Amino acid sequence: MAWRQLLLVSCFSAAMLLSMLQEGTGMSVGTRQVARQEAQEGVEQKIFMQESDASNFLKKRGKRSLKSRDEVNAENRQKLRADELRREYHEEQRNEFENFAEEQNDEQQERSREAIEQWRQWHYDGLYPPYLYNRHHI
Repeated sequence: MAWRQLLLVSCFSAAMLLSMLQEGTGMSVGTRQVARQEAQEGVEQKIFMQESDASNFLKKRGKRSLKSRDEVNAENRQKLRADELRREYHEEQRNEFENFAEEQNDEQQERSREAIEQWRQWHYDGLYPPYLYNRHHI
């Protein structure tokens, strides 16, 4: 029986000690908590709208009612902007590909021209001008 009383007294004293420590830390950190709450309220005011504004917004248009002209115009502006950005992106990609293809074509023509010129210089016999139609075919 004595050990039960000892256990009960120790649990009661531990609970008292924890409650006193919790009150002490609450008092020492009280100014920080107040400052944190004020900062949080400032952030909430920036993020969330007032309750009256929110209720007015929700009353203004139900889920199934028609959209206002301003809402339709705003959505159309967003769609047009997205289409414009998509068009610009594809145009830019097309221009890059065309430039790449043109460079490749120019390089190929340059290599071909150099090869033809080397062939002409190698096979020129000095008698006729170096044109293809003046060549002697063997």
